[in-house]
Amino acid sequence: MRAIGLDLGSRRIGVALCDREGTVATPYETVHRSGDPERDHAELIRLADDAEAEVVVVGLPISLDGTHGTAAEAARAEAAELAAAIGVPVVLHDERLTTVSAERSLRSQGLRGTRARKVVDQVAASVILQDWLDGGGPGRVTRERL
Repeated sequence: MRAIGLDLGSRRIGVALCDREGTVATPYETVHRSGDPERDHAELIRLADDAEAEVVVVGLPISLDGTHGTAAEAARAEAAELAAAIGVPVVLHDERLTTVSAERSLRSQGLRGTRARKVVDQVAASVILQDWLDGGGPGRVTRERL
């Protein structure tokens, strides 16, 4: 199953793709927020269409204690808006510590500063997507769909 993963940030949206078998997620692109949610969503829909995605996995920023704060509610609302506009299922997946994991991965590869900032959102999206895939992702689409 071809899936696309999203790390929704306030300034940037990290995008990741998985292979057609649904086993390996890779960083793909960073969408810079334009200030126009419809325009941003149109770009995400274009990316999903280009990739022939069958599902969109959106990171849900749950607090470390398991509560859903304002960031989680904003992500949930944006995922619902995207689900209404796109022709494939949109699912939410816990993204706790994905940015930290992405930053560590980039540091271990020797990327820091500006070079790391350019791809950290993509890498975080790939961590979200890979975690979803590893947890049985495609089999859970019907239960988590927005």
